[in-house]
Amino acid sequence: MSTGDARQPCALTIAGSDSGGGAGIQADLKTFAAHGVHGLSAIAALTAQNTRGVTAVHVPPPAFLRAQIDACFDDFAIGAVKLGMLATADVIHAVADALGRWRPPHVVLDPVMVATSGAKLLEDDALDALRERLLPLATVATPNIPEAELLLGRRIADGAAADAALRALLARGPASVLLKGAHLDEGGSVVDRYADAAGELRFVHPRIQIEGHGTGCTLASAIAANLCLGRAPREACAQGTEYVARALRGGYRPGIGEVAVLDHRGAATLDSAMRMPTTTPRPGAGSK
Repeated sequence: MSTGDARQPCALTIAGSDSGGGAGIQADLKTFAAHGVHGLSAIAALTAQNTRGVTAVHVPPPAFLRAQIDACFDDFAIGAVKLGMLATADVIHAVADALGRWRPPHVVLDPVMVATSGAKLLEDDALDALRERLLPLATVATPNIPEAELLLGRRIADGAAADAALRALLARGPASVLLKGAHLDEGGSVVDRYADAAGELRFVHPRIQIEGHGTGCTLASAIAANLCLGRAPREACAQGTEYVARALRGGYRPGIGEVAVLDHRGAATLDSAMRMPTTTPRPGAGSK
């Protein structure tokens, strides 16, 4: 097995392809490139998709997905794996088996279940497989509020419920959780809640009045890229949320739909000394 080129870190995305270019594999590879990380991909689903919605989904045979994953690990030194759209239980089991064999240093799990358009992207019998097999493998799990509600089987209506959900998700096995807060109304800010064994943090950004496409994919990929670059999960999440905020501020509408695609090129070239997001330790939380 090749050790790869240590000068060029590699990250692997195992996710769905977005034919519209704004989310999924396409957003992941753009994000990796923006961070100076060589991107690899194993396509777990093909979507017929544009800025107006998803019209069809095709899931390749799990054996072919496994062949893609094995080919990547057999030739490259992979520092982190980002997991996105995994539509069926069979696909999830194939991915979990592959990760169990290859044991990458970091896994970032974005539990994609529903598209921005509202289209369902996860079969009912896959939810238990995701909970039981992938959550415990995650270095960082990055659910949004609707995804966290499905994972926990309960409503998250406000900030207090989100705080409780964060702890409940961490108890299910991932090393850390970043609960994304854009779906909650907490005034003029978006509050992303982070927890690991050392305690809790909040990453706070002003709410940007734009409906972005591919924000979740981009955030998980930015975290994976930062882990590849040697950053600890807390720092990787802080850097990832800031990258998404920059890309969202430069968002543009290439199609006729209402959603905007993130500006990866602009986010990558902005001054790296820009203000970092506010990181507030929770009362009684540990810090590093």
